[in-house]
Amino acid sequence: MDTLSYKTISANKNTVNKEWVVIDAKGAVLGRLASQIAMIIRGKHKPSFTPHVDCGDNVIVINADKVKLTGNKMTDKIYVRHTGYPGGQRFQTPRELLSKHPERVIEKAVKGMLPKNRLGRRLFTNLHVYAGAEHPHVAQQPKEVKL
Repeated sequence: MDTLSYKTISANKNTVNKEWVVIDAKGAVLGRLASQIAMIIRGKHKPSFTPHVDCGDNVIVINADKVKLTGNKMTDKIYVRHTGYPGGQRFQTPRELLSKHPERVIEKAVKGMLPKNRLGRRLFTNLHVYAGAEHPHVAQQPKEVKL
């Protein structure tokens, strides 16, 4: 047998092929959409996936304000944050967050699905979320992806 054909190829930042992808969130369910986005950002859809390397694509999400949540999550789910001051715990529902900052709902969902380390923080910078249908990344010639 030819043993050279069984070499495991490990990608690094110089050999990785990164692309730009556009995803339309209009009418999509938040959790299902976020898990697909996290998989693309991580690079798990590529045959050259390497766990310790940023080998995923840059993802542009448009129409973030038209995302859906199933069941009663729009009113029952609670996002918790802390201001850093004593007694500074703040609570928001997805309905309140969608009305003020619709892109943060998708960002929080995707960030929770990425690794909790310095690679995860680096991967999160590959996500670009916009509330409307326009985005400023036309020069990158992103491909449209249907989920």
